[in-house]
Amino acid sequence: MVGVWVLGRESGAGNAELFAPNAFIRIPKTGPIRVVVGRVEMGQGTATSTAMLIAEELEVDPSTLEVELAGADRAYSNSKLNFQLTGGSTSVASDWEPLRHAGASAREMLKEAAALRWNVPRGELTAKHGVITHASGKSATYGELASDAAKVTIRSPDLKTKDFTVIGKPMQRLDAVSKTNGSANFGIDVQVPGALVAVIVRCPVHTGTVKSFDGSAALALPGVKHVVSVPQGVAVVAETYWHARQGANVVTVEWDEGSAASVDSVELRTAHRALLTKANGKRRRDDGKADDTLKAATKKLEAEYFAPFLAHATLEPQNATAHVTADRCEIWAPTQSPAMALALAARITHLPPEKIVVHQTLLGGGFGRRLGQDYVGEAVEVSRAIGGPVKVVWSREDDMRRSFYRPAATHALSAALDETRGVVTAWKHHVVSQSIFAQVLDSFVGGVSPGGPEKLKQKTVSLGQKYLPAVDPTSYEGADSMAYGIEHVAVDFTFHDSNVPTGFWRSVGHSHTAFATESFIDECAWGLGKDPAEFRRTLLAGKSRHLACLELATKQAGWASPLDAGRARGVAVHESFGSVVACVVEASVEADAIRVHRVVMASDCGRVINPDGVRAQLESAAIFGLSAALKQRITFEKGRVQQSNFHDFAPLRMSESPRIETHLVPSEAEPTGIGEPGVPVMAPALANAVYALTKKRLRTLPLSLDEAT
Repeated sequence: MVGVWVLGRESGAGNAELFAPNAFIRIPKTGPIRVVVGRVEMGQGTATSTAMLIAEELEVDPSTLEVELAGADRAYSNSKLNFQLTGGSTSVASDWEPLRHAGASAREMLKEAAALRWNVPRGELTAKHGVITHASGKSATYGELASDAAKVTIRSPDLKTKDFTVIGKPMQRLDAVSKTNGSANFGIDVQVPGALVAVIVRCPVHTGTVKSFDGSAALALPGVKHVVSVPQGVAVVAETYWHARQGANVVTVEWDEGSAASVDSVELRTAHRALLTKANGKRRRDDGKADDTLKAATKKLEAEYFAPFLAHATLEPQNATAHVTADRCEIWAPTQSPAMALALAARITHLPPEKIVVHQTLLGGGFGRRLGQDYVGEAVEVSRAIGGPVKVVWSREDDMRRSFYRPAATHALSAALDETRGVVTAWKHHVVSQSIFAQVLDSFVGGVSPGGPEKLKQKTVSLGQKYLPAVDPTSYEGADSMAYGIEHVAVDFTFHDSNVPTGFWRSVGHSHTAFATESFIDECAWGLGKDPAEFRRTLLAGKSRHLACLELATKQAGWASPLDAGRARGVAVHESFGSVVACVVEASVEADAIRVHRVVMASDCGRVINPDGVRAQLESAAIFGLSAALKQRITFEKGRVQQSNFHDFAPLRMSESPRIETHLVPSEAEPTGIGEPGVPVMAPALANAVYALTKKRLRTLPLSLDEAT
């Protein structure tokens, strides 16, 4: 398989009214310049960073730019992932060069147009604030040069390496006003003329299918127009969401619950433990002689850590609007991958990709959930069934109980300690979990090649599902790349098929491997009588980025200074998605409840485009990570998810939120990820703080003193 990234035209582009030099820039004769955002905007600030990267080389004020979201188009493929997808904290990293190149190309084409018009060398012209000027006093706006610029050709221009005027400067988000006044268009806001609204009655077990159903009671209600069977269940289609929901409440369905009807969380954890004792699993890292060193050690530590299934719980529940006709399919969706949405629609409708249009909307949160296209498929299926446009809307309960989840994982760790030298001589980490990639491979292959041969795609998926489970890096990432300088290290992975649908959750495997690794390294520090921060400094010798983050976080947190009685600090440092984050958490225990008072984070994510955006992502990660650390888990009984809404899958409330301080390590390296790296350090830093305070080690998420060891 070959992935191809296409920037778009750089000559002959546009027309007399619009200069469109490439896929990202639209310069009209009059009015504001528009930039097309190739990554989706789901709250992480991509629209703003896109405008800043283009504006830097285009020499315009980014606050004057208008942004529009790209639909499904290969021109907007993620250069890091080779197809159109937003995830993996890759947006800025993948766009760092292409967007600056787009801006620089457009600038030079405008200068060339001016040079030809005025008969002067292009090198004598300057571009600033959307105006081309010459020393003679001649000047023209970009709009005035648009039609001429569309006719010229240039070679690839040089890009700035320093003296940035936009990059690195704080900027208010371009979507802040629209999201404040309600004019922003999310998927759930889409209004297509004549569209009905559908609610789908789904089996409470994810493998369930319809045996029979009776929709007569629903059809008798006001506003209900259709009750139809679709692969996902029974769709009640009505004039409004309220009418559809009322109809769904009275539909009776007989289900074949399928193979997952016996899934039980207690039994799953028992199965994990059995696998830990039976075999070492597939070795994913093997430095030195960890097994032999552990056998010979006179002092060892051993511990087991557990992380549960987790839902994404996006603020905007899943939804999509579709209109399918005999020769066309049009979709409006809050998806993290328009390409994957298009591929699924092509599979359902049997239409060629060029007959399918995907309109990207804003996302009310993504966190990996909207990489799944199930809600898009439902809208396409229902529209096809009723022969008209329809919006499918999930309830919060639908979203919680029929989603896909962060995999549960059990970690067994052991370490050999040398008390004389005060070091860890051997480290072994065994992870039992399941494979995300094996489950999502089908949709990923479709996204890469929506119009490719179906038999080849099926063969690719079949082979991947056969071999991926044993080697899927998302299951153990972070464990195999642990940065600590320990001579003998072994990391093993054992695959367990839980029959639970899983997918990418913010920070993916790092979300649970960091909890185990950073908690256990803390156990080693205390076992050797060492200060946890100083112990990490010793083990991170030569890891300059990790050390810089650790030093900055501990200094700003006042690690060495005394705290008020009843409070303690914990620390963690972890690398993910190319970035390093260190975190110090200050916590207390009040009436047997853990309370977080202060979070201090330091990050090295390479060159920072928008410091305000990076800080916002770290703050968001702190709340997201603490919510999972303190409150959240998904459990199963008889194949049914036991949680349903924010009362039993609770986020951190405003009254519970700590003071959050963020600090950035200066860097001139290329940008790395920031949307996810702040999440993994939260749970271990908090657990380590609780241990420092109570001497109770919490090894199960969510953290509870009732499960202390």
